[in-house]
Amino acid sequence: MKLNQCINYLLTTAQHTVFQTMSTNLSQFDLTPVQYGVLYCLWEMDKTNPKEIAEELRLENSTISGILERMEKKELIVRNISPEDRRFIQIELTEKAKALRDDVLQTVENVNQEVLSVFPKEEQEQFKTYLRVLAGVPEV
Repeated sequence: MKLNQCINYLLTTAQHTVFQTMSTNLSQFDLTPVQYGVLYCLWEMDKTNPKEIAEELRLENSTISGILERMEKKELIVRNISPEDRRFIQIELTEKAKALRDDVLQTVENVNQEVLSVFPKEEQEQFKTYLRVLAGVPEV
């Protein structure tokens, strides 16, 4: 099979291109794409503990810990640890993170439009449907 026919190669290459575009656009907020994902979970989904966030983003619990630590250093979140059970952690947005919400969401929308602009309008939703099927992500 030719490399440019291999689905893994095509998806990986496309993902890299989208990731770079998203990274470049989010850098103005000092955010990475995965940090945006965490903030989205907090802003829009009421997911407030690391386990819920990791499940939503399909990350390992150990991975989310490092991400949350870096976000706390950037003063985007506060991790509240239960005094009764240190395993129970609640994530809270800071005012700084709350203030970023609208601008970041608009930036992500703009990136999505830019990336999808290579397809005719009628194919854009179909393309996203195919990606959701491959990723096993339900349409909400």
